[in-house]
Amino acid sequence: MLRHPAIADGVFHRERVTETSDESMEGSMYRRCWFVLVAAAIWWMPARTEAAGPSAQAALQLKPVQADVDYDVPTGDEVEACKIEAKKLGKAVGWEVSNGQGVTLRRFLDTNGDNKVDMWCYFAGGIEVYRDIDSDGNGKVDQYRWLNTAGTRWGIDTNEDGKIDKWQAISPEEVAYEAVKALADSDEQRFLRLLLSADELKQLPLSEEHATKVAEHLAKARSAFRAAATAAGLSDVDWVQFNANRPGVIPGDTASADVYVYENALAFTERKGEPLQLLLGTLVRVGNAWRLVDAPSPVSAETASAEGIFFTPPAVASATPQVPEAASTAQNAPNAELQKLIEAIADMDQAIASASSLEQQAELYEKRTQILEQLIAKSETEQDRAMWIRQLADETSAAVQSGAFPKGIDHLKALYEALKKDPKRKELAALVRLRQITAEYGLAIQDPKADYAKVQETWMSNLEGFVKDYGDVPAAAEAMLQLGISLEYAGETEKAQQWYQQLVDRFPNSPDAAKAKGAIRRLNLVGQRLELQGHDPQGGLVDLSAYRGKVVLIQFWASWCEPCKQDMPLLKDLISRYGSKLAVIGINLDNSADQLKSFLAENRLPWPQIFEEGGLDSKPATDLGVFTLPTVILVDPEGRVVSCNLSTAGIDEQIKSIVR
Repeated sequence: MLRHPAIADGVFHRERVTETSDESMEGSMYRRCWFVLVAAAIWWMPARTEAAGPSAQAALQLKPVQADVDYDVPTGDEVEACKIEAKKLGKAVGWEVSNGQGVTLRRFLDTNGDNKVDMWCYFAGGIEVYRDIDSDGNGKVDQYRWLNTAGTRWGIDTNEDGKIDKWQAISPEEVAYEAVKALADSDEQRFLRLLLSADELKQLPLSEEHATKVAEHLAKARSAFRAAATAAGLSDVDWVQFNANRPGVIPGDTASADVYVYENALAFTERKGEPLQLLLGTLVRVGNAWRLVDAPSPVSAETASAEGIFFTPPAVASATPQVPEAASTAQNAPNAELQKLIEAIADMDQAIASASSLEQQAELYEKRTQILEQLIAKSETEQDRAMWIRQLADETSAAVQSGAFPKGIDHLKALYEALKKDPKRKELAALVRLRQITAEYGLAIQDPKADYAKVQETWMSNLEGFVKDYGDVPAAAEAMLQLGISLEYAGETEKAQQWYQQLVDRFPNSPDAAKAKGAIRRLNLVGQRLELQGHDPQGGLVDLSAYRGKVVLIQFWASWCEPCKQDMPLLKDLISRYGSKLAVIGINLDNSADQLKSFLAENRLPWPQIFEEGGLDSKPATDLGVFTLPTVILVDPEGRVVSCNLSTAGIDEQIKSIVR
């Protein structure tokens, strides 16, 4: 029978089923089997043999926690033909769902005899391909396993938040797939899960020389990934296959101490139908999991192969990766002192990730920043110093804005004061200064007693001063964009356009210039006809011109945007009230189609969706200069734009004024 969970003090409590008769052990185990649907807030429990069990149709509503699972999903009449029955599989008991031909579709099992489902299994073609596992019996999934024809991935979710924190098992082919997806989605956390950790490096029986080289690559991998992820044209790459020469073995004192590695491994990908090779670099096996040492980066066919860590012969004939500057291999390994500092940075990153309070985070960020300052001071080349300076500026500013490290501003100020004295370091000084004033703004608006008008005035003044001092360096493009955005959302669209245009004129090849051009176009759309076409997640064409004669509301949104989702009931209500006189078109800016599909599977939206990879940097967002979500554009029945940045509060009145 279906049962909703009992709730007390905000906590889900599971009732326990007890035996009420002298039945056989096997029979009582069936009757004690629970089917817990935590995500759907439904519990299924066959409390007695004669009681009705859960329906197959209800069971099929449950989905894997991870979106990246290809499993059988019956539809229409196929669902009606499905059946569910109690099963005993070894020591496990639970429910099995099968289709009309008797092919297994799902299993939901209690594997430890505590009367609660702790394993949710999904099948394709009658073969289990994936399972969610609650290994500690607390009702929360903490392991995710792909099986049989679906591969070998085994993810661990240490904090039980539905996201994989580390890979217990993963093959080189799957590492390549994950790395490509991380790069395409600009998902740094997904990439970091693939990276060899500092603890794992310490446990590998490598020589001091090899360990030093690996640590150097690891220290540069994060910034190299960021550089590659922001490069133009990589948001729409699709993984094809893994490619490498046979793996090599670094022999240990015993066979169990051998270290298995790939050098110069490649991921073959496609971008808009054209082949593109990405260099993965070195992979190292740790237990049943392979780990990356480098960030993925595009390969150029014109240059020679990259230097490996362990073996001299390259794996890529007549090809070298165009690795971002921060990711290139240094000619000389760092000395022992630098090596210790690099390892300490990795240790700090792990400690910060597991810190339980802002106070702990602040203390750890302080230590981490001091280590970075030592690395800057002790680096032997200007290239390395610049890399550590950029890392300190970016990460300290982000930590300040998160509220975890307010004192980070003092470090940014001190670094800027030191850099601005050297004319040769003007670009670095500008970057640090911009990160400093951004951090100051982020910290100021968090103050509950803040005078927001004054905070905004100071922010604008600082940005204008920055452009005056550093208007000829690349960081000025970012400052100009921020000025335009701030003025636009303050209602000063004419001044905003002036800053957008100044950015386009001064830095025409900057990625920010493309967004600024789009913003200018959007702000000039009022009274003009908007031409808009795109494809939905299934590949179907969505064309604004097909809605002539109707008022059309265009919503730029993403599944991670809470205000966007809060607006959706209003949009549904508007459609209900205005009927055929109103149409809605969604332009989704999630980073991947899987995110959109997952949301739509749970939340039916009765209007078409346009989607292109890239999120806020996608073509639809760039073409119209969309910086914040939700952004709403209203179009009249003739196809002319009425409003290019409509607020939720004004939607109904605007529609009333133009509806026929």
